Amino acid sequence: MTEKIRITLGSWSGNRIDELLARASKIDDVGDRIAFLSHPFLGTPYGGSTLVGDLRTTEELVVNLAALDCFTFIDYIEAMRMASSFEEFLVALKRVRYREGIVSYAGRNHFFSDWSEHNGLFVRDVTGRIGADRVRRTAKILNVRSDGSPFLEGIPARMRSIEYIPSSTIDRHVLGELHTGDYAGIYTDTEGLDVSHVGIVIREKDRLYLRHASSAAASRRVVDQLFGDYFREKPGVVVLRPLPE
Repeated sequence: MTEKIRITLGSWSGNRIDELLARASKIDDVGDRIAFLSHPFLGTPYGGSTLVGDLRTTEELVVNLAALDCFTFIDYIEAMRMASSFEEFLVALKRVRYREGIVSYAGRNHFFSDWSEHNGLFVRDVTGRIGADRVRRTAKILNVRSDGSPFLEGIPARMRSIEYIPSSTIDRHVLGELHTGDYAGIYTDTEGLDVSHVGIVIREKDRLYLRHASSAAASRRVVDQLFGDYFREKPGVVVLRPLPE
């Protein structure tokens, strides 16, 4: 059965997206391509719960470029970096967002660690390599709250070993190992979750930023924030690195 597709382009047009993707496809370096693709989305309003599908609602393939949350932002950028046209982007989005590219609520990658678990051809968890002896490891049962109830109804619990770099140990060496285009997740101590937020690492000259769809009241849009300042008060960071196609 063909999946339903729901598209909201906002200020974008099909021709503008095709032009962006065609230009990006000529950038060989993966990180530079991700930086190029994500830059035009700076200022895009934050919008939560834009995807369609749950235990009682049939999943639809949603493209909403008018409002982004932290995860749909990196969803779209990761799919765009593998496409040279809007049609190719739709195909890539299914591969990025869903296990085996099959559109379904149960098969959606609901957790950041799902990306490295199910999308190993696209990204690799490099937290251990970057953090070395600073890294901490913890066992998590994802989707199970402290009271035993699920965060997401109808999604089975997932046992995962999560590596993260504690923010207190992030120094110039660690920052120097981060690449433009890396996907960074904020590790959380909350039972049942792996990260609480995600974004894209951007290096510009001697400064390192996190480009992300911020839900903070003061911004509520896609912004660049200094990486060190942003993570200083957070528990830690998990890093996934996009792989060449």
